[in-house]
Amino acid sequence: MADFVGRRRELKELREDIARTGLDTLSGRKAKAPRARVLLVAGRPGSGRTALAEAFVQEVAEEYPDGVLRTRLTAPGGETAATERAVRSLLEGLGRPTPPGAGEDELSSALRTALEGRRVIILVDDAADPQQVDALLPDTPECLVVVTAEGPLTGIPDVRPCTLGGLDTPSAVELLAQRIGDTRVTADPRAAEALAEECGGQPAALVLVGGWLAAHPKAAVADVAKQLHDMPATTGGPLARGFRLVYESLPQPAQRTLRLLPLAPAGIVDSHTASALAGCSVAAAQSTLDDFAGLGLIRSSRDGLFLLPGCLAPLLQALLEAKERPAEVQLARARMLERTVRLLHSCRAMAEAEEPGVDAAVDDGLRELLDGLPRALRFPDRRAAATWLDTRLPALTAAASLAVADGELDTLARRLVAALVRALADHRGTAGAAPELYGLHRLVLDVAERRGLHREQAAALLNLADLDASTGRTQEALERYRAALDAGRAASDPYATGRAMESVGGAYQELADWHRASDWFGRALSQALARGERADEARLYGRLGNVHTYAGRYGDALRSWRAAAAGYRKLADVPGQAKALSEMARVQEYAGRPEESLHTCREAVELARRAGDQRLQAALQVRLADTLDRLGDPAAARLHRSAADRLLGDDPAACEIRSASD
Repeated sequence: MADFVGRRRELKELREDIARTGLDTLSGRKAKAPRARVLLVAGRPGSGRTALAEAFVQEVAEEYPDGVLRTRLTAPGGETAATERAVRSLLEGLGRPTPPGAGEDELSSALRTALEGRRVIILVDDAADPQQVDALLPDTPECLVVVTAEGPLTGIPDVRPCTLGGLDTPSAVELLAQRIGDTRVTADPRAAEALAEECGGQPAALVLVGGWLAAHPKAAVADVAKQLHDMPATTGGPLARGFRLVYESLPQPAQRTLRLLPLAPAGIVDSHTASALAGCSVAAAQSTLDDFAGLGLIRSSRDGLFLLPGCLAPLLQALLEAKERPAEVQLARARMLERTVRLLHSCRAMAEAEEPGVDAAVDDGLRELLDGLPRALRFPDRRAAATWLDTRLPALTAAASLAVADGELDTLARRLVAALVRALADHRGTAGAAPELYGLHRLVLDVAERRGLHREQAAALLNLADLDASTGRTQEALERYRAALDAGRAASDPYATGRAMESVGGAYQELADWHRASDWFGRALSQALARGERADEARLYGRLGNVHTYAGRYGDALRSWRAAAAGYRKLADVPGQAKALSEMARVQEYAGRPEESLHTCREAVELARRAGDQRLQAALQVRLADTLDRLGDPAAARLHRSAADRLLGDDPAACEIRSASD
């Protein structure tokens, strides 16, 4: 593993600790339910704690055949990550669904259930407090949890920290040689040892100094050691001195780019982020980032992104605050967010442009949008756009959160969230993107409430309630639909109020409260009638017909379905009319009027045939057959079932339609 040397004693200590008797057992305390063994690697940022944890995980991975899961609990800037997000990332690593809006307890329970019977390693990087870690612990001793943190995890039993200091001198010199080559170390081994001591054996400091020496092949190792030694005490420790050496050697434009990197959301940087922050070209930004990676200022990841080391974040933040005016910082952040919005538009356009069945007008609009973007902001195809969205998603969601929290960029924040919502929905589908969409709609709600934007507040509440309803949290959905109704009324928005009233009715229907459901559907219908919204009228008559049917009020149900069929007829919506008549036939049969049901069903079959809806036509043929059986005409029933079979053919839904009559 690159940048990892030595630490044999610590690796041995961690391995032995897996099977060591727990502290509770040694003290005579009553043993609790068995949980995964937790190993803690403790050390200050820059001590190499993550590298040690990764090396240890690789060493024991074969003993845990179900794989390694990773999550990080602190962002590079020092912000504590939401435990809920960490649990979601682990569940996604296991291929398990994560219900949108689920709380921490529900997700933790789902994670523990998913890990039952598995032998998995969970690597938890940069834990801030024991409560975060506790939510991730499996209830099975067959799993292993390896945690890195700055200090002890008081509150989690049986955890002995493996505390890291500096590397021993031979290991520190070896790490230095990895960066600058063996020749310069062999030429002056005493100078290399002196430099290792000046760096305090701290891996992060050695990486920085080694990167600087690699970029300056004519510089003498001894001179660098002396330069570090002569720095004033106010400079700070070995890491701060190594950072100062590298920073002061950079050209002024590169220094400014580096100072602005703490603004990168989640510490994830690419050429577009750096370009927007610094106000330079994408090519120049990429070249600068490559130079930074060579110097050890940032780390390159497997997906082509760069990561800001957490140990350097405080040093960079101090420079940002000391060297950049607040107005310039805000402008740089706004440029970055604006660039992100444009990339999201491009990402979404690629999804829609390659969608089958896009009509000419929409296609022309997409082409106009893409043509208006600089070449650097375009994606070659849908797959490239989807990959960009997947790899940048942590940074994109962090950008949205930061923009909302800022408070001074609310318009830009709303544009960013809206663009991200649309891109996710277009690439993943609403159901596939639901967990991310839930968080984004909550961000929109925060902005809307802060700025008193009632229309946006109603829209966000409706979206959140829909996600609640789709995951069975009907009571929570009902509360949000009611809140959306209040916000819609405050905005004098008839669409929001009508949609909210209908949704309240739907929630009561899900709760089998037929009286309240019909009341709310009736309110929504009254508004639609007053506004002459014919499509809404027909749909709401149908929803009322359903509720009355469930409640056994067949007379009211028939009147509602008859009105729905008439509404669809006026709209020239033949499939809608056919479906309304098919429901009428079902209610007539429930009401003990089979002859009327037969007549209505035949009328519905003819409409379905005219509409070209073979599945509906087949379902109606099956219903006709059932009715004819009950009327004592099995021969005619067989004819209709045969017709249904011919219509369905090899349709996978055939079994469902045929079994509906069983």
